[in-house]
Amino acid sequence: MNIAVFDSGIGGMTVLQQIRKLMPNEDFLYYADTAHIPYGEKPKNELKTYIFEAVDFLVAHDIKALVVACNTATSAAIEDLRKNYSIPIIGIEPAVKPAVIESEPEKKKVLVMATRLTLKEEKYHRLVERIDKHDIVNPLPMPKLVEFAEAFDFNPDDIVPYLQKQLQPFDLNQYGTVVLGCTHFPIFKDIIEQQFPKETHVIDGSLGTAQNLKRTLEALHQTGGGNGKITFFKSGVTVKDEETLALYEQLLEKLNAIL
Repeated sequence: MNIAVFDSGIGGMTVLQQIRKLMPNEDFLYYADTAHIPYGEKPKNELKTYIFEAVDFLVAHDIKALVVACNTATSAAIEDLRKNYSIPIIGIEPAVKPAVIESEPEKKKVLVMATRLTLKEEKYHRLVERIDKHDIVNPLPMPKLVEFAEAFDFNPDDIVPYLQKQLQPFDLNQYGTVVLGCTHFPIFKDIIEQQFPKETHVIDGSLGTAQNLKRTLEALHQTGGGNGKITFFKSGVTVKDEETLALYEQLLEKLNAIL
């Protein structure tokens, strides 16, 4: 049986790559809902319709677990998904807790980069209220990074001016930790790190999600049985185009070096 990894686009490959490192003896279905991207700019009810369509498709393909490798989709629908399906469903959320634990003793702030929907969802606000006792967490929507990623535009000449414009209102020396709260953003981790003082730590939730999946399947004695094969889907259609598959493989190699 396969492990399904679901995202609005290619961002979830940051999570997929972490899972592959931890669990090499698994096979995977990767579902990118590219027909409806960007998720972070859509109304919640519309988004949930797309998410359930994707999960219905994946569940019909004999999967043993689902990873919602999208912060926006997790915020919008994870509780409803768990009520409607019996398989283990692992979500992802911005790594605010470890960021606060790391930055607070240093009297530094935390900057959370994410989509607009993630940052305005109640799930995110509950997380921050529970953890941020000294008001050190600041949000920053970064929607264009999703567009760059989906266009496979990793050129610093394009990315850096956007980052600098978005970061201009902030005193970057005040921040001890930057949280990449969208799974597309770690693709640009090296470029983002270069915008901050060298002591600033840039983190994301992909490894924690992969570890959570591994613990869950081990507890159910459902690990193994594969050899690392990945089948890719775009909004319910199997990806067979050799050029697209080559781009996906190149991205996974890039992520293997970054993460």
